[in-house]
Amino acid sequence: MGKTLAEVAQRLQEANKKAQLIYAFNGTGKTRLSRAFKQLIAPKVDGGEAPSSALADKKMLYYSAFTEDLFYWDNDLGRDTEPKLKIQPNAFTKWVLEEQGQDRSITTTFQRYTSDKLTPHFSEDFSSVSFSFERGNQQPEPHIKISKGEESNFIWSVFNSLLEQVIAELNIPEVADRSTDVFNKLTHVFVDDPVSSLDENHLIELAVNVAALIKSSESGLKFIITTHSPLFYNVLFNELNGKGSYMLERYEDGSFELIEKPGDSNKSFSYHLHLLKTIEQAITDNKVERYHFTLLRNLYEKTAGFLGYLRWSELLPEDRQLYLNRIIQFTSHSTLSNETVAQPTPAESAMVKLLLDHLKKNHAFWQPQVA
Repeated sequence: MGKTLAEVAQRLQEANKKAQLIYAFNGTGKTRLSRAFKQLIAPKVDGGEAPSSALADKKMLYYSAFTEDLFYWDNDLGRDTEPKLKIQPNAFTKWVLEEQGQDRSITTTFQRYTSDKLTPHFSEDFSSVSFSFERGNQQPEPHIKISKGEESNFIWSVFNSLLEQVIAELNIPEVADRSTDVFNKLTHVFVDDPVSSLDENHLIELAVNVAALIKSSESGLKFIITTHSPLFYNVLFNELNGKGSYMLERYEDGSFELIEKPGDSNKSFSYHLHLLKTIEQAITDNKVERYHFTLLRNLYEKTAGFLGYLRWSELLPEDRQLYLNRIIQFTSHSTLSNETVAQPTPAESAMVKLLLDHLKKNHAFWQPQVA
């Protein structure tokens, strides 16, 4: 029998590791786990929030879908000319923007992951932000509404600025020597999937930067990172030492299990992605050959091994599992002379694409976001 999210959160707390990485499919319960962990670290009082919402009272910082809810669009529906991203007042943004004036740092981080031509403009009271875009003729296009992915990147940039300040202050060993005491109660940082809208290059850059921040922390602050991205997980795993690494699974009865995944089961992600890119490129170039069935089978095998399936064929579409299994087996292991021709039939090429798309869609490979 599995465990409740509260029990999973308890296990994470008791592990007492500087960094813990958790891989889970979307919809498994990563965001709910962050809430369960928050309740464990800083429980509500008498059915409500703690008496004060000041940053100095916080024991945990967390980035999740709830963080993004603090930002919402005013689309200027009357004139449709000046859409603004509104900032709901809260302790975090008040500290970063109003008290510390980190708007330039936020802009730098945001442009690193998007474009140096896309610029945020904060209102004087930091209650909203608008965006402009520099065209090739150096004439800015003001008051644009950015994509959902760009919006997520902007919100992460605000959190990243706060996190940099937290680590820098807590790294000062003598409490009396710190420039502020607002972070002194913090014990944990929980980051839930900040990567859903980034391309591979920026995703790797983000993972390296997050790992560097964690490694720079010397205060005893604990970090928990959850993600559905194999690439983000893999980079963090290789960058961080002494971490705990797990996969979160949810069972049909609504219970959960945190399965430890040490060693090579994590490192295999890099090989997964190499196989994936090789097959995708062949499909794009219309150069699928018979050996791509072997690569496809290998990709299914590696993915099944990581996810804990006994047979790779269990990842195939259920309604055609036996048929597709035989197709892959036959095509990847054929020894008949008439099967030695490199070029497959159009139907076989289409089958490679179908099976690759199925694996990417149903087994949590990263998918680019369409604006």
